Amino acid sequence: MSKNRGVVLYLHVHQPWRVRSYSVFDTATNHDYYDESDYQSDHNNERIFHKVADKSYRPMNTLLKKLLDKHPDFKVSLSITGTFIEQAELWDPSVLDDFRALVDTGRVEIVSETYYHSLAFFYSRSEFENQVEIHRQKIKSLFGVETTAFRNTELAYNDELAQWADDYGFKTILAEGWDPVLGWRSPNYVYRPEGTNNIKLLLKNYKLSDDLAFRFSNQGWSEWPLKSETYTSWVNDGLGDGQVLNLFMDYETFGEHQWEDTGIFGFFESFVSQWLSSPYNTFYTVTEAAEVHQPTDVVSMPDTVTWADAERDLTAWLGNDMQQEALRHLYSLESDILRSNDLALIADWRNLQTSDHVYYMCTKWFSDGDVHAYFSPYDSPYDAFLYYMNAIRDVRWRLMEYHRTGGLYG
Repeated sequence: MSKNRGVVLYLHVHQPWRVRSYSVFDTATNHDYYDESDYQSDHNNERIFHKVADKSYRPMNTLLKKLLDKHPDFKVSLSITGTFIEQAELWDPSVLDDFRALVDTGRVEIVSETYYHSLAFFYSRSEFENQVEIHRQKIKSLFGVETTAFRNTELAYNDELAQWADDYGFKTILAEGWDPVLGWRSPNYVYRPEGTNNIKLLLKNYKLSDDLAFRFSNQGWSEWPLKSETYTSWVNDGLGDGQVLNLFMDYETFGEHQWEDTGIFGFFESFVSQWLSSPYNTFYTVTEAAEVHQPTDVVSMPDTVTWADAERDLTAWLGNDMQQEALRHLYSLESDILRSNDLALIADWRNLQTSDHVYYMCTKWFSDGDVHAYFSPYDSPYDAFLYYMNAIRDVRWRLMEYHRTGGLYG
C-alpha cells in the first residue's frame, strides 16, 4: 500500500472591522466607523486583535512551525482574509512574519477567497471578481505565491460558483460535505462539481471537524475529554478506503474558541504525530489532494450550502429583514461608490460588505443563537443593525457631498 491515506487540514484566518457604537449623531460629522476609543470595549478592533494574537495566532503558528520542522509529511492549507492582513500590518506585523515563515517551508498553501470576506458573489459578480483579484495580488505580494485553490466566504458554495471558479482557472474548490446533498456518498473522496471541466471539489468532513471546532471543550459531550488516540482512531476509521479526509475549521479554533487550558494544542500535536506514525498516512494541501486523486463522481449543489448553523444555508446572514435590508442598501450604492474614485470611501464601503456585520444581526435562537451571541460584540442584533445602518447613512451622505462638490463625476 502506498502512502496516500491523506488528511487535508484547512484553517481559515479572519478578523473583521467591527462597527463601533456609531450613532445617528455621528453621521455627517465623524466618518470613522471602526475606531472605538474605549480600548476595553467589545467593539475595539485593536484590543480584540491583540487578544486573539496572544491566545491563538502566535501559539498556533509556533506549533505549526514545530510540526512542519519535525514531520516532513505534515502539510496545512490556510486562507487569510484581507481584513485580517490589514489589521496585522497595522498592529502587529510580526504575526504576518510568522505566517510567512510557515509558507516559506513550501508545505503550507494559501487558498484564495474574497479580500473582504464578503457575500458579493450573491449580489455583484463584478465586485466579487474584483475582491478575489485584490486578494490574489495581496497574497502574491505578501507571501510570494500564486493561489490555485478557492473557497468562498463561509464556505458558501453552489454549482454556479464552481463553474465560475473553473472558468477562472482554479484547480480546487472547497465546500461543506453536507449529508442531505451527498446522500449515500462520503465526503472523503475527491469529486467533480456539476457543470465543470477541470476543477475538483473537496468536501469538509463536518463531523470530525466540528469535534474539534465546537465540541472539544464541552464537558457535557459524551466523548469529553477527547484523547488524541481516540480521535486518531476516528480519523482512521472515517477515512477507511477513501482518498482524503478534510478537516476544515477556523484558525481561531486553537486557543481562542478552544482555550489553551482545554489542552487543544497538546492534543493536536499528539494527533499529528500519531497519524503520521503509520507509513501509509500523510497530509495533503488542498491542491495536492486534488492533483493526487481523480474524481470519483460528480456532485451537484444547485442551492447554496455553507458551513454554518444547523441548516447549512445562508440564513445566518440573510435570514431576517434587517440583514436583507442592510445588504440591499449597501450594494445599491455600488456604481456610484466605484465611480467616485474616492479610495477611502471605496474602502469603507467594501469593509461594510464583510459578512460578519450581518451575522451579528442574526435573530436565531436555541443552540445556533448561542453561537451567534458568542461571536457578536453587540448587546443585541438590533444594536448591530442600528450602528451598521448609521454607517451606511454616512457613506451615502459622503457620496452626496462628493457629488455636490463636483468630485463624483469630475
